[in-house]
Amino acid sequence: MAENTSFITHIRKDIVLYGALAANMGIAVAKFVAAGFTGSSSMATEGVHSLVDSGNQVLLLFGQRRAARPADAAHPFGYGRELYFWAFVVAILIFAVGAGVSIYEGIVHIAAPNAIEDPTVNYIVLGIAFALESASWVIAVREFSASKGDQSWWQAIHRSKDPPGFIVLFEDSAALVGLVIAAIGVWASVHFGDARLDGVASILIGLVLATVAVLLARESKGLLIGEAADPALIAALRAVMDDHARITSVNHVRTVHTGPDAIFVAISADFDDMLPMGEAETLIEDLETRMKALSPKITSIYIRPEKREDAFVY
Repeated sequence: MAENTSFITHIRKDIVLYGALAANMGIAVAKFVAAGFTGSSSMATEGVHSLVDSGNQVLLLFGQRRAARPADAAHPFGYGRELYFWAFVVAILIFAVGAGVSIYEGIVHIAAPNAIEDPTVNYIVLGIAFALESASWVIAVREFSASKGDQSWWQAIHRSKDPPGFIVLFEDSAALVGLVIAAIGVWASVHFGDARLDGVASILIGLVLATVAVLLARESKGLLIGEAADPALIAALRAVMDDHARITSVNHVRTVHTGPDAIFVAISADFDDMLPMGEAETLIEDLETRMKALSPKITSIYIRPEKREDAFVY
């Protein structure tokens, strides 16, 4: 059952990424064509934005495949954290390429403005792009909403151990905001007869992307360093230990995610001094079985019997 659930979860994650990739590839081409016809800076910026998003989805799909490799002698806890590395790379690309090119393009357009003769093509492309991005955004929101439980949106993002879910959500949200800014920029530059306003729109889009990149880098950094499991799961693990009569005290319960769906558990506990070695081994096996039943994500458990004064507790 757990394997089937995991398989279905991975399929749903891939659908989100492939859906976003298909939308962004088509949108990028349309935006660049519109920018070529009209000379709009904000349209060119939006084209770069969609192109970067497309590359990001490819990197996340690649990261998922790499992270799914089984454990080996070199990496005994598996390759799950490799996905976190690629998520960090995505954040860097959004900042360096997406935001950097957008701001640069805006500054160049302000310095040497190019008037938009007919914005019709821009409006058509922006409208189609908004519809496609909205569809991708709705899929991302539904998937993330289904996994966040009773947490607030920000709590769910901050505690999430699965970067593709919130990265696509952030990217699609930024894309929708960028499209609105681009549309306003095109309209304002034509309405007020000032082509520099189109360049200002490009800079604003760049700032939106820079903000998203910083948030994603922050979340990815925490995952790379190593984050603990959900507090509720940690409390449940401790309860399993506390409920056993032959455990006199629990010194610490430490957990770390070695991947989105993999948790390593290390426990230090003081066992009854009168407990024979054979019974202690049986007890540890029973405790591990009960703990793994709490979550299919628990892949490794290490229980160390030691007295409290000998244990490093925090």
